[in-house]
Amino acid sequence: MELLIALLITFVAFLMALSAKDTVRLLISLELMFAGVFLAIIPLFAKIPDTAFAILVVAIFTSGAELLILISAIVILDKLKRGVEIQKISTGGDTE
Repeated sequence: MELLIALLITFVAFLMALSAKDTVRLLISLELMFAGVFLAIIPLFAKIPDTAFAILVVAIFTSGAELLILISAIVILDKLKRGVEIQKISTGGDTE
């Protein structure tokens, strides 16, 4: 049951990331995906608790680092482009 809920949350977050119009919504959807990963780890604690704990620690540090980097990127984007809309982000080294 926990795995089904985790997959559902991850799928909703994926759809939300695809339809995000600004970077704040994109950040929220990525964090929701990490929540789905954390929920998927719960059943592992019943079978292999030491391995599940190690995976959880790595996932927490990865999520924390990703959150700090994305918040910094959103602040920098807002200062440079005067907005956080996805359309203002250039891809592949494109210049305006």
